[in-house]
Amino acid sequence: MSDERPAPDPAEEVKEERVTDADAWATACAEDLAAEKARRRAEQGPPPGSAAEELRRLVDTVADKLSGLQSPLLGAVAGPAAQQVVRQVVQQAKAAVEPVIERNPDVFDHLAAAGNELLAAYRSAVQAQEHRWTTGADDLKDDWTDRRDRGEGTGPGERIDLD
Repeated sequence: MSDERPAPDPAEEVKEERVTDADAWATACAEDLAAEKARRRAEQGPPPGSAAEELRRLVDTVADKLSGLQSPLLGAVAGPAAQQVVRQVVQQAKAAVEPVIERNPDVFDHLAAAGNELLAAYRSAVQAQEHRWTTGADDLKDDWTDRRDRGEGTGPGERIDLD
């Protein structure tokens, strides 16, 4: 038997280098992505949770604020009793809201999405109207003059077209 090893196949070496390069590229990309996510988290804070989690946090925050509220109108005598009543009402409200959030977390996500859609539609309508106001000022003046001359649009019940 011979101690000589067979000569390596050049095609095999190229395949190994490409696999190693691809792994290095994927690793570098993953590291860059993780670093960018960490930078954004540090800059902007943690990403918001689901709508149900946000509602739960809102209820907790409002409950804490109401529970810690001091009422100067009730005086020192009624103050502790009033605070106890406020705490009790807050606890009852939390007890009523919590099961609804637990049973229907997706509903709150859908409501949040619907609210975003309504806001986008409103914003679009306002921007379109503002664009008409700012670019068509002479057109509006001529239209107003023509309608006034015909006796239209002079009453207090004039309909304003927002389209």
